[in-house]
Amino acid sequence: MTHWIDAAFVRGGTSKGLYFRADALPTLDSVPGPGPGPDGTTSAWDAIFCSALGSPDAFGRQLDGMGGGISSLSKVMVVSASDREGVDLDYTFGQVDVAEAAVDYSGNCGNLSSGVVPFALIAEIISAADGWHVFRLFNTNTGKLVDVGLTVVDGQASVAGDFELTGVSGTGAPIELIYPDPAGSRTSGLLPTGVSSESIDVDGAMFDVSMVDASLPVVIVPAAAIGLNGDESPESIDANRHSTLMIEELRRKAAVRMGLCESPETAPQVVPKVAVVTSPEPTTLLDGTTLAAADSDVVVRMISMGQTHKAVPGTGAMCLAAAAQISGTIVYGIIHRSEHSVPGPEVRLGTPSGVVTASAVWDEAQKTVTAASLFRTARVLMRGQVAVES
Repeated sequence: MTHWIDAAFVRGGTSKGLYFRADALPTLDSVPGPGPGPDGTTSAWDAIFCSALGSPDAFGRQLDGMGGGISSLSKVMVVSASDREGVDLDYTFGQVDVAEAAVDYSGNCGNLSSGVVPFALIAEIISAADGWHVFRLFNTNTGKLVDVGLTVVDGQASVAGDFELTGVSGTGAPIELIYPDPAGSRTSGLLPTGVSSESIDVDGAMFDVSMVDASLPVVIVPAAAIGLNGDESPESIDANRHSTLMIEELRRKAAVRMGLCESPETAPQVVPKVAVVTSPEPTTLLDGTTLAAADSDVVVRMISMGQTHKAVPGTGAMCLAAAAQISGTIVYGIIHRSEHSVPGPEVRLGTPSGVVTASAVWDEAQKTVTAASLFRTARVLMRGQVAVES
């Protein structure tokens, strides 16, 4: 039987997903929240999200749904007005698996976070006068606050502008994402294991890694350690079975070290993500142009849901900016050794699509990162109803 549910299809940053009003969905005993796993059962939501996006799909294309066959195009957001003092909106992120009928709520999505306010305005969850506004959001996945700054025109989020977002054609109106307390989004703190660098055994070899949690848990590994140059295209990395198997084993073992699960077999799908990094060098981008070594501080290939991101997850970019502030991390070492980089709060990440700049503020007295930020663009592509089979 087909059911029609109010929804909107939104591009947020370099991702796309379906956005739902919470009151358009079945009521859960409790929405997915921070901790080792979702609070309560989410099966009523999971069935809707998987059907709407076209999962499971053994062919990996999600042709029978709204998904796009890769992790950055297989996402959902659930948005509601907030009852929390000083907070405008609550939102929950779900990562829908392409091949299986599964939804992972273990992390937030920085890219789609940029679409929450534009959706809330067009869905009439909130309203705002014209002009620049900063909205405060509460992300249920991490239990963290997110401040979103954007311009409102005629009651809607402005779309037109001259801001160029790496990985997205054309220009748009800038949307600023600020995470005022990013440390320990899903773990015990900024450095979940208490050290900035350590070794993990992968397939009998020891790998030096940095495990950092600022807006997103990320395990950072030098490209050379897993047999990569670090400047490869996403497609070539995904086709390198030897490296991808090492990356996944590393990710699962890091998840245990970071306190995200009790065993590698039970590691969440969404977190931690893996950042494969190397020193700045000339890099061929997806559009065929060359990124000069002097134009980035560190070259990164981010692995999400077993696939190499074509740009970089927004929360992942902020985590790497935070890692750049922490003495002893792999990113910190790359930046301070590079002749092209000037250490500071902004970090230029060389991604497959070009440079993404993220910032993090280090508090020396507290020995932690007190804020992280970056700019995105977003656009509501469609609103109406999505078909769900039951």
